[in-house]
Amino acid sequence: MAPLPFQGTARALSIEGLHAASEKLGVFAPEIWTLLAVETSGCGFLPDRRPCILFERHYFHRLTQGKYDDGDISDPKPGGYGAGGAHQYDRLARAIAKNRPAALRSASWGIGQIMGDKFALAGFADVETMVAAMSQSEDQQLAAVGNFLIGSRLNVPLQAHDWASFARGYNGVNYARNRYDIRLNGEFLKCSGVLPDLNIRAAQLYLTYLGFHPGQIDGIAAKRTLAALAEFQARAGVPLTATVNAVAMAQLNAALA
Repeated sequence: MAPLPFQGTARALSIEGLHAASEKLGVFAPEIWTLLAVETSGCGFLPDRRPCILFERHYFHRLTQGKYDDGDISDPKPGGYGAGGAHQYDRLARAIAKNRPAALRSASWGIGQIMGDKFALAGFADVETMVAAMSQSEDQQLAAVGNFLIGSRLNVPLQAHDWASFARGYNGVNYARNRYDIRLNGEFLKCSGVLPDLNIRAAQLYLTYLGFHPGQIDGIAAKRTLAALAEFQARAGVPLTATVNAVAMAQLNAALA
């Protein structure tokens, strides 16, 4: 079966990728997980290995001077999203048929939902390069978030836990309408207590790719995750591990390959 457009290696966030972003931004892991949890529920890929996106019709309207206004993929007003997930790629495909560069710039991409229109701030020469990186790994997605935050000087309120200023810069002037700053503060308090285990989180993501159902990609080895792992191992005919360890991760990586 041919890969879907925008379907890449889709590797999970690594310890090295998280540490690199922390050092670049001058923050610790809780601050980063706070942003990621609010933006994408903490996961940068769909079960089909394409990056999470949200298509913004008002961006497409602006970038194409309203030439394709239809109230769906192009409109002066934001909204009209419909369902999430793969449906957003259906909308993107219709826009690509009209104007590919504008379409790619009109979607937000990956674990931090960086707009394609902000490719330069995210550290890329053009939107095609940005999208290609977003398709490969959450490490590259998070690196783009770091570049964007520094380029926008939003690393400063993030360091200070000034959630209102951060929300205004990251989510727009209407952030209060969506209680964005309050949600950020709540997630920070939660993340300050418990952080995701990156190995368990990677296992959850890879089990999802393989068609199993570990539950939320949250880095916690609860019953659903362990049951999904056991089902995978039984079907694959590999040794049962009862937990997510190096053997289990090797099995999952081999299955994905």
